[in-house]
Amino acid sequence: MQVICEVGDGLEAVQKAVELNPDLILLDIGLPTLTGIDAARQIRQHLPNAKILFLTQESSDDVVQEAFRLGAQGYVVKARAGTELPPAIEAIMRGEKFVGSGVTDHSSTAATAARIPGRPSSVEIVGSSASPTSRKTPSPCCHELLLYSTDESFLERSTRFIAAALNARNSVIVLATEPHLAELRRTLRENEVDVATAVAEGRYVPLNAANALSTFMVNGLPDPVRFFERVGSVVTAALRAAKGEPPRVMAYGEMSPLLLAEGKANAAVAVERLTSELIQGYDLDILCTYPARSIRGQEDRQIFERICAMHSTVYEDQKAI
Repeated sequence: MQVICEVGDGLEAVQKAVELNPDLILLDIGLPTLTGIDAARQIRQHLPNAKILFLTQESSDDVVQEAFRLGAQGYVVKARAGTELPPAIEAIMRGEKFVGSGVTDHSSTAATAARIPGRPSSVEIVGSSASPTSRKTPSPCCHELLLYSTDESFLERSTRFIAAALNARNSVIVLATEPHLAELRRTLRENEVDVATAVAEGRYVPLNAANALSTFMVNGLPDPVRFFERVGSVVTAALRAAKGEPPRVMAYGEMSPLLLAEGKANAAVAVERLTSELIQGYDLDILCTYPARSIRGQEDRQIFERICAMHSTVYEDQKAI
């Protein structure tokens, strides 16, 4: 597939579709100027044979039915895009319809994945990207937050979280500052965790948080396409390496705390929001640790309250609050 255009506005989507006449159009529902439904209606007027695949968070029956009434060939819910988007594209390019498992309209049969022979096809993407998924049935996942005031509190909780996963033969992704990466490795060894073997097996993945941020930040904010592509690929690899029953991935993260400490509150909230979406698609448990010193004034506290609301449990120096 060759992506020939990406736009974030419904009216521009219509204009570019008419101008470029792509082989396939990926269309979100919630677009400014024109909704995805209205954009699809206008695109159909100009390009009656256009192939349209809706990729959106919206899964209500009315919207799905209206999308197919307009002649859409496919509908995929973003939380399941990791497994369903590639086969959906391939099915539509073969002339079939595709209804994702996240919608209740089963008037079409979901197609199985297959490679598309012949020339590369052109795709116009309209709207934001979707988060990947790697499991067929949901399982309970936790997104915990630790607000710590001392290094001892940080190390105790973080080490316990990571050690439990590695001792269960599961995988852990650690996105932390370099000093914290070194401290965690030391305390894990002191707790007789075989870190070297876990690294060699791909079950322990230590990553510099600042470097990880640089792979998906654009103009001071996380780009959803890059976030799900970069972070999702790391999670997928870690899940393959996990040997637990069932296999799971734990993630320890300091990306949002690092942004908040740098005064980039909006970016910190956006990364937490994308992380919450990521959890919907994986057997993934996450612990985020925020130093208390990063919450300075009233504005910081209001931002932090928004961040806490995205977590399943919030701890302050080991005590749930």
